[in-house]
Amino acid sequence: MASIAIFMSSILFFSVSWRATSQVEEQIFLRCLSRQSTRSGEILENIYTPKSSKYISLLESASQNPRWFNETRERPFLIVAPLEETDIWTVVSCSKMHGIQIRVKSGGHDYEGLSVHSKSPFVMIDLSSFNSININLTDGTVWVQAGATLGELYYQIANKSKTHAFPAGLCKGLGLGGHISGGGLGTLVRKYGLAADNVLDARFMDVNGYVFDRNSMGEEIFWALRGGGGASFGVILAWKLKLVRVPEQVTVFSFRRRLDLGDLSLLHKWQNTAHKLHQDLFIRVLVQKIGNGRGAATSIVQVTYNGMFLGPAAQLVKLLRQQFPEFGLETKDCFQAPVKDSNCSSMPCIKKECYQVSWIQSVVFFSGGKTDQPAETLLSKFRNTRFFNKATSDFLKAPIPDKGWKMIQKMFLSKDGAIMIIDPLGGRMDDIGDYVLPFPHRKGNLFNIQYLINWFGDNSAQVAEKHQAWKRSLHTKMAPYVAKSPRTAYFNYKDLDLGRNDLHCNYTQGKVWGEKYFKGNFERLAKIKAWIDPRNFFQNELSIPVLK
Repeated sequence: MASIAIFMSSILFFSVSWRATSQVEEQIFLRCLSRQSTRSGEILENIYTPKSSKYISLLESASQNPRWFNETRERPFLIVAPLEETDIWTVVSCSKMHGIQIRVKSGGHDYEGLSVHSKSPFVMIDLSSFNSININLTDGTVWVQAGATLGELYYQIANKSKTHAFPAGLCKGLGLGGHISGGGLGTLVRKYGLAADNVLDARFMDVNGYVFDRNSMGEEIFWALRGGGGASFGVILAWKLKLVRVPEQVTVFSFRRRLDLGDLSLLHKWQNTAHKLHQDLFIRVLVQKIGNGRGAATSIVQVTYNGMFLGPAAQLVKLLRQQFPEFGLETKDCFQAPVKDSNCSSMPCIKKECYQVSWIQSVVFFSGGKTDQPAETLLSKFRNTRFFNKATSDFLKAPIPDKGWKMIQKMFLSKDGAIMIIDPLGGRMDDIGDYVLPFPHRKGNLFNIQYLINWFGDNSAQVAEKHQAWKRSLHTKMAPYVAKSPRTAYFNYKDLDLGRNDLHCNYTQGKVWGEKYFKGNFERLAKIKAWIDPRNFFQNELSIPVLK
């Protein structure tokens, strides 16, 4: 607890008074940055106002969901792209002096855009230039800065080794700062757990500009950062990660089937076994509507069994013959191009795909690419200005019964652009206690579900509400089949519909949403928040409140 005393004794705080954006004196704030910084010339070169030519492009690249771009009043009045740790402290210091909120963006995959918009005046700290990656294969570790993306990390690991990997998410644009601090689910979760389970150390800046590692911050703070949402406590600067071992060849596969209410045997078998399979085998399910229109003759609900096996195709085939002979997979299927097949629905589709590839090519596959695409595609930057989305999540403690699938089919036939992703847990996740990290959804949780609705073009309030209402309706109708008391959710799939903080939110108000994400760990997180940030400087709509 000595490290906590260090934090408490070092806290000297200016009270934050929220003011309208029109009252923010931009030039005064810029002069503060210049005066406070030891690198005044350099820091000012990387500050962008709404009048800057790069401002809009930086804002667009900072979010994979442009739902808020029309809300000009909620944009940052400055974007700062720091190059040094001291630059970050300068921004925090001036924000405290002038009563300005800050939001930190590492990758830009936050579903609710909490780093790119706010109803209070704020500065966005864009960590995209904080992306150095230093790999040490001798001890199997890597130091990675918070602004590096998963794609960059995976690519650098593969350049060093064919048999090392890191267990984290599937989307290449996820920033390491936010992704790991929320948990980090991916295809290796059943073998190696969450990304947060494989963190060895961290560099972290508190509200007073002190930078700590694991030893100096103490185990309580280190616990909170790994899955409790780092933005609630300060600024994550870098992680030290433990690399894991993978075979030189792995096998990825997809099997598409029509959702047939008359025969749910395969789906039920998957629900009853996917979380119990060998840890080397990961099989998730994707549910989505295929085709246009609402008639049964023109569209279907498709179930895709999408998986990875940590081993060669021949071993996978042997295993699936025992567990899922319905897939009809042969070893030769994994060494040829997929063939169009019309048996899985009333329209042509690819019934099955299977590829024996390197681990890095499996990453390309799960990120939405083709296995023959170069690994360099993981480095490409994606700027989404075309489609909008809204998501939420659940955890399952029991299989979904027939009546649940009947409801799901009806809901999906009524909506274009929707997808439900069900990831199996079990394996390594069952071996880690609920309180080891803030992420509490361990043994007894069979699956995580993500519900996602996408729409294109029109993002007017009326249209957006129509799409989001569908998501809320599905979430409500799933209530009988998911975890209860409390109904739980995954923090990295943030959803403000589950509850949000208001200004000066207290602990009791925060529990409305906090226990859904963190269950019994929420109280411990709120107490740690009180130690390290007692005046609640680092806050957003889903930040941990203070419990004194």
